[in-house]
Order: sequence, then structure tokens, then C-alpha cells
Amino acid sequence: MKSKQAERSEETKKQIVESAGRLFSEQGYDAVTIRAIAKDAGCSHTTIYLYFKDKEALLHQLSMPPLQALHQQFLSLSRLRTLSSEDKLKQISLTYIHFCLKNRNLYDIFFNTKSTRVDEEDPKLEINRLRIELFEIMKAIIRECLAISNEEQLLAFARIYYYNLNGILSTYSYQHEPLAVLMERLTPTFELAIEILLLGFTEKLNGGMDNES
Repeated sequence: MKSKQAERSEETKKQIVESAGRLFSEQGYDAVTIRAIAKDAGCSHTTIYLYFKDKEALLHQLSMPPLQALHQQFLSLSRLRTLSSEDKLKQISLTYIHFCLKNRNLYDIFFNTKSTRVDEEDPKLEINRLRIELFEIMKAIIRECLAISNEEQLLAFARIYYYNLNGILSTYSYQHEPLAVLMERLTPTFELAIEILLLGFTEKLNGGMDNES
């Protein structure tokens, strides 16, 4: 059984993370200071350093658990033998869209704050290694769909695909429609967008092969 002191410590840590998330989403990561987080959390800035080394550590504490859960969802969907490659891509994409819209105040923090290129070979931050792993799962399914072996072209297609997903998010992230209603209404459109993109990629590949011959 936890002591009252341990419970208070956990509650303080939780409040610090919640305050950090709220301020990051409202003001942007770079603009927020440890002192501002402490003020919002109702503690001293020295208290924060008892739990977190720096603001970067707070970013990890805030972002890693939900991103790890998303990563597990991606892995599970990618391994389903009952789905075609295209259906896997649709399910992973819809999962990503749902996750980001559910966390619409923080998804930019989760995916873009302190981020690196998706083809970075050895990113320093753990959060960036996880972000790249999520992208790599999408890229692997796109490879399955297109049977493409050219790594440079595959990376370009995967980036274009990711741009499309984030275009969807930027369109709907400020809407007040309930998430379940929005997903039910627009899932057919999202799936059609995926089909059209894959058709375009296939046409590009076929056109490229015709030109080479």
C-alpha cells in the first residue's frame, strides 16, 4: 500500500505533466518555460527538477506512453494475415487519423516537437526513434501494396502519403463535431483518398517502367 507521501508525489508529478501538456498545446513547446509550468502546476520550479531533468524529459513523459500505445496498434494491424495490404494501410491510416484527432490539442507536440527527418539513421532522442518506427510501419505496408523495391522512390511515396494524412488532420483538427460522428461520416472519403493515392503511385510506377523500356 502506498504511503500518503508517495501518493502526493505521484499527484504532483501528474499535475506537472498535465500543466506541461496544456501549456505546450496553447503556447508551443519552445515558448514555455519550466517556471511557467511550475506556476500552472502550483509548485516551485525546483520541485519540477525533482522529477524531471529538463523540459525535454517532460516532453518524453507526456508523449511516449500514447505514442507507444499507437505503435502497438500499428504493429498488430500490420501483422494481420486476414487483411490485404491495402486494407492494412487503410486501417493503420484510420487509426492514425483517429489518434491525432482524439489528441487534437497535442498531436503536433507528439509528432513534430524536437523532430528529425524520417530517414535519420540514428536519432538521438527516444521519441524520434519511436516516431520513425511508426513511419517505417506505414512505409513497409506501402511497399507491400506497390511491390516496390526502389528505396528512394519508396521513401518519396511514403512521404507523400504522410503529407496526405496530415492534410486531413489540418482540415479537421479544429472542428467541434464529435470524433465518433466525424469518423463515421468521413471514413469512406478517407478510404477513397487512400485508394486514389495508391492508384496514382501505381500509375507513376507503370509510367516509369514504360519510359525505361
